[in-house]
Amino acid sequence: MFGAFWTNGQICSSTSRLLVHQDVAPTFLEHLKKRAESINVCDPLTPGCRLGPLVSEGQYHKVLSYIEAGKADGASLLTGGGRPSTPAIGTAGYFVAPTVFIGVTPSMRIWREEIFGPVLSVATFATEAQAVEMANDSEYGLAGAVISACPERCRRVSEALECGIVWVNCSQPCFCYAPWGGIKNSGHGRELGEWGLENFLSVKQVTKYVSPDIWGWYSPPAQQQSQEAPSKL
Repeated sequence: MFGAFWTNGQICSSTSRLLVHQDVAPTFLEHLKKRAESINVCDPLTPGCRLGPLVSEGQYHKVLSYIEAGKADGASLLTGGGRPSTPAIGTAGYFVAPTVFIGVTPSMRIWREEIFGPVLSVATFATEAQAVEMANDSEYGLAGAVISACPERCRRVSEALECGIVWVNCSQPCFCYAPWGGIKNSGHGRELGEWGLENFLSVKQVTKYVSPDIWGWYSPPAQQQSQEAPSKL
């Protein structure tokens, strides 16, 4: 919930692709639907607001176009899919209801592209290896999360995920002393922590020769003349 809908999904590290084991998917999705529909959508200055409007009209229409693309590609709407009809927001503002798609496949745009809106795409998997393969099948690699009661599974999946940030049994915590950055098309280098400071430094190499032997491939001129002079004997 927090990983997908925090900041209305307008965040580069949004965990907007969700992989759920097929054995628990029916019960999980039932709870997810209730939780998504319970989010308090209203004016962000209202106490208790948990989802406000998108940043601009352009982004609003872009997110709605992704929702239409998801439906056109064959995904099913579990909840949301448009502007919420609540008295708290009326007709003003660029609001999009918390939206959850199920039955999503890896070829769909809502799975492969970054939406930057409150849209969560859900797919199922049968094995851990399949889940890792599906997660890594992306041109992006900023952040991901693994949720499991098994510490060893969390360790394995964390190491296998191809991204710069992995959260275990949570999503989105950020610390100023931890490196922030991704791989693939999610950027190069790191911000924050001592790794981030390196981007502001200029490194100089200084090499000092300490060997007692003369260093060099080329002989001094005197030696060259001696070697080249003809013998008088």
